[in-house]
Amino acid sequence: MKLLMVLMLAALHLHCYADSGCKLLEDMVEKTINSDVSIPEYKELLQEFIDSDAAAEAMGKFKQCFLNQSHRTLKNFGLMMHTVYDSIWCNMKNN
Repeated sequence: MKLLMVLMLAALHLHCYADSGCKLLEDMVEKTINSDVSIPEYKELLQEFIDSDAAAEAMGKFKQCFLNQSHRTLKNFGLMMHTVYDSIWCNMKNN
C-alpha cells in the first residue's frame, strides 16, 4: 500500500512538472488528506483520471490509507506537501 501511495504521488508530481498546473496537484492533495471527504466523493472528484475498475479500486484504497491516519499525521503530511510546493523544485507561485 505504501508503494501505491508513493507511485501516485510521484505521478502527480510529474503532472505538475509537465506544466499541466500545480493547482490541480495541490487541490488533490488537500482532498486526499481531508478526512471529511469520503471515498465515494473522492472518486467522484477524480473521475476524469479513473479509466478502469482497477483504477477506481486503487483510488479508494489510496484514500482509505489517509482515512486511517490520525489528524496529527494528516496535518504533518499537509505541511510536508506545502514545503514541497514552496521549494525550488515545484514553485507553485509561478504556475
